[in-house]
Amino acid sequence: MSACPTFARAALLAVPLLVQPLAAQGFQVKSHMLKNGMKVLVQEDHAIPNVALYTFYRIGSRNERPGTTGISHFFEHMMFNGAKKFGPGEFDRVMEAFGGHNNAYTSQNITAYQDWFPSSAVNLEKIFEMGADRIRDLAFDPKMIESERGVVASERRTSVDNSNQGILHEQLNATAFTAHPYMWPVVGWMSDIQSWKMEDLQNHFRMGYAPNNATMVVVGDVDTGEVIRLAEKYIEPIAPREAPPKVVTVEPEQKGERRIVVRKPAQLPLVMVAFHIPQTSHPDYYTLEILSNLLASGQSSRLYRRLARSISKCNIPQKEWMHGKPLHPSELRGTSNDPGEAGVGIQASGDRPRLESRGLDHQTGARS
Repeated sequence: MSACPTFARAALLAVPLLVQPLAAQGFQVKSHMLKNGMKVLVQEDHAIPNVALYTFYRIGSRNERPGTTGISHFFEHMMFNGAKKFGPGEFDRVMEAFGGHNNAYTSQNITAYQDWFPSSAVNLEKIFEMGADRIRDLAFDPKMIESERGVVASERRTSVDNSNQGILHEQLNATAFTAHPYMWPVVGWMSDIQSWKMEDLQNHFRMGYAPNNATMVVVGDVDTGEVIRLAEKYIEPIAPREAPPKVVTVEPEQKGERRIVVRKPAQLPLVMVAFHIPQTSHPDYYTLEILSNLLASGQSSRLYRRLARSISKCNIPQKEWMHGKPLHPSELRGTSNDPGEAGVGIQASGDRPRLESRGLDHQTGARS
């Protein structure tokens, strides 16, 4: 590896920081549990006439298996392609007619659906009706499935196969994890994308898209009572189902440094350095999140100042924090102009940074 990534690691281990205590902020969040097990959280905020409505399903790539990788991400697409009452694209057309928009994303742990719309123009009841329709009666049209299969395959080619950063990130996960499902990509392996069967799709939908496996969050210019009334009217009648099987695999402790080099044509080599972190229930998790941001998030971060401003060989480092994923690496990314670095590489280590011995104690940062 070049001098640039080596120095980046040294900077990560050596930099001191100060953390001042922050006053807790109070948010008036109302919680309501529907009879079918869906949790609804509402925070009224009438400062501006806008609403954000998110629905989180506790199913992601960790709930897949070899042969069906990427299927959680596939449903992120299929949920906009019609159900029993509202046809393909209808959800988008109605939302855009109201002046709103929507999106979705899939991670290792969840699949989330996002709606943003002006409270003054949107028929909130219509939004709930359409949402309930696709939870209860999503369409499995073979032609639409094949069409979206092609879309997802194209997305993989663009974001991974033809992206140096994407393929390196994929190989980082495959190297950092040897047992846990986090080892495979959220978008899925291409051979799996091309091979899903109708039975695989139907089983995955039944497993993950149940109301008792979801949480709805509504924030903005709404009335809490109205939101709960509509949830009870449209979503509560949908029957609960058995939750997805628990992922019981525990990633074995990493015994030493792992490295992989991916060689592809590139203008600059790309370096990723990763460390395993505890799961979100661990007392060190949020301390490490703060530390990660202080070290490598934004132009005021320690690594940005040290590398981008002081060392001309290195470009801006980036931080990527893997939220809520047990034993997932926290990543640092950067590029080097060092001509001696002939390829694109990553460095994944199971050792946590030894911060206290380098000037960081309990009061100023992470606990040991």
